[in-house]
Amino acid sequence: MEMIKSLQQAVTYMEHHLLEPITYEDVAKQLHLSNYHFHKTFSLVTGMTVGEYLRKRRLSLAGEELAMSRHKVIDIAFKYGYENPESFTKAFVRFHGVTPRAVRDSGGDLKQFNPLLIKISVEGGIAMDYRLVKREGFKLLAKVREFSNDSSFETDNNEIAKFWEASQQDGTFKTLHENSSKGDMYGVCGPISKESNRFRYGIGVAHGTKDVPKGFEIWEVEPAQWAVFKCIGEDPGCIGKTWERIFKEFLPGSEYQMLEQTDFELYSDDLEKGCFCEIWIPVKKE
Repeated sequence: MEMIKSLQQAVTYMEHHLLEPITYEDVAKQLHLSNYHFHKTFSLVTGMTVGEYLRKRRLSLAGEELAMSRHKVIDIAFKYGYENPESFTKAFVRFHGVTPRAVRDSGGDLKQFNPLLIKISVEGGIAMDYRLVKREGFKLLAKVREFSNDSSFETDNNEIAKFWEASQQDGTFKTLHENSSKGDMYGVCGPISKESNRFRYGIGVAHGTKDVPKGFEIWEVEPAQWAVFKCIGEDPGCIGKTWERIFKEFLPGSEYQMLEQTDFELYSDDLEKGCFCEIWIPVKKE
């Protein structure tokens, strides 16, 4: 429930500052959350990034103002954060399907995008299965890259998928398996500071030796209580769907909140048939 309250506070803050050049980092700071945690929560619950929400709200209001006032197009463009009339016109046409000047001169059908009202919706009547596991801290040998926060939430962004593909082709998988104490593989996502707009993601294995190959590092996962969710499916698409349910169904409706620590995907031959991987998130009772 606390998450829903925080998201509604975020929407209220954005509505009060629509005419200012704010970003999701500014909103996260107001909520005292890390940029990544807020961005991930907002995107998965609402189905859009903060940037998309701000853009749609501004274009919706700009359309109303053009239709109901005699202000110049260039003045409206500057008011809603566009550097020039050309960029404003392109964005306006993509959103409304009509040019600003056409609306200014003779009106036209406009799209309306109202402020979000964040609430829990129960869909499908299907319980989300999970289990709770207490696990000691452990170490992974990992190949690690940094990604922008946006890369996890834009539907057409596949940077992490490309990282997995490249790691399979460039010998990373071979090196990991040669240095592994077990065959399981992990996709680990690290906690970040409130000021950062990037996060660390690693592909790793449980490490049983002291030597660290060049280009790799030791990733330490802290002890925690974990909520574990099965990703049922035959391809990575089931991972995104499971994350969406975690943020839309489990976290809003349960007594647990997600900690800002490492979370990970576990890939193992020991998983049940039809389970692509498991998602492990660190939690505590609210």
